[in-house]
Amino acid sequence: MNSVASQASTPVVRAVERVLPSHYASQDEIIGSLRDMWATRHYNLDRLEDLHRAVQVKGRYLALPVDQYAALTTFQQRNDAWIKVSLELGEQVVRQALARTGLTPRDVDHIFFVTVTGISTPSIDTRLMNRLGMRSDMKRTPIFGLGCVAGAAGTARAADYLRAFPDQTVLMLAVELCSLTLQREDLSIPNIIASGLFGDGAACVVLQGGRRAAEGAGPRVVDTRSVLYPDTERIMGWDVVDTGFKVVLSAKVPQLVRDYIRRDVEGFLAEHGLSRKDIKHWVAHTGGPKVLQSFEEALELAPGMLARSWKSLQEVGNLSSASVLFVLGEMVESGEARPGDWGVMMAMGPGFCAELVLLRW
Repeated sequence: MNSVASQASTPVVRAVERVLPSHYASQDEIIGSLRDMWATRHYNLDRLEDLHRAVQVKGRYLALPVDQYAALTTFQQRNDAWIKVSLELGEQVVRQALARTGLTPRDVDHIFFVTVTGISTPSIDTRLMNRLGMRSDMKRTPIFGLGCVAGAAGTARAADYLRAFPDQTVLMLAVELCSLTLQREDLSIPNIIASGLFGDGAACVVLQGGRRAAEGAGPRVVDTRSVLYPDTERIMGWDVVDTGFKVVLSAKVPQLVRDYIRRDVEGFLAEHGLSRKDIKHWVAHTGGPKVLQSFEEALELAPGMLARSWKSLQEVGNLSSASVLFVLGEMVESGEARPGDWGVMMAMGPGFCAELVLLRW
């Protein structure tokens, strides 16, 4: 897409709302609970604590109170809890997002729903239609399996749709309840790291086509870019086992960021006559300390450019697909961006892949 495309065809981000479950546990509380669970397995409990401290997460909001997780012994029990809480958080965040923009559920023409932490047929977006009183002719696109990259990818796909339908309003809803995927019998390093890094939350982006949104309503989605790195399927994802979702998480992720993200960002920007120095605002997925450091090093970002991503990681952990949207929401609401500013939202996830979204205020 040419960067001088008319505003009439350029989608607009009207609002980004975020919600967290009501149950909070500090990292110390979570470590204590996991120590009790894994003590009988003769695991090196000091190593457990070291790995949890290394991810720099202070605490997380959880789908359920900490003491209720022990009773969830089957995949069905965990998935049933995922459906219940996903509907609660999904309804809450959609209502808040629409209220912020002065819209109603019946104003929505299409909803994109992304998740990687549970399964439901009918999908969560379908179940929300009756709860929210949406139109029966509203279109739905549920997307499963993109993981951490899905917040950016879902926003990109919603924007792509709005280029064809510039008079419409779209929601992009992300709900992730990572705590319900913990494999208590898995004592691998990836599972231990995941148990210390990932948290729960939901986010909703309201987008409108260029002919629907008012001038100055929010940043415009100028262009999007998807990149798949060949032969990297085992870098990140799930192994689906009898007890549910078993995490696949390679130590190679930070190196892949360092190897490729600069090349891909620079190539993407060059198509619009831009370079890295033209970007005022960087919105990065909170993949973990090593991932954020790799973004900073590869893109040669000045200190503080990813401050919101670091803060989100420390306060709520990695929320998978919702994470980058939490950072985007903070950015949009800060009022820091000035008319004409350029921004890039970026995330990486299973595939292994990257999604880039070029924004202009």
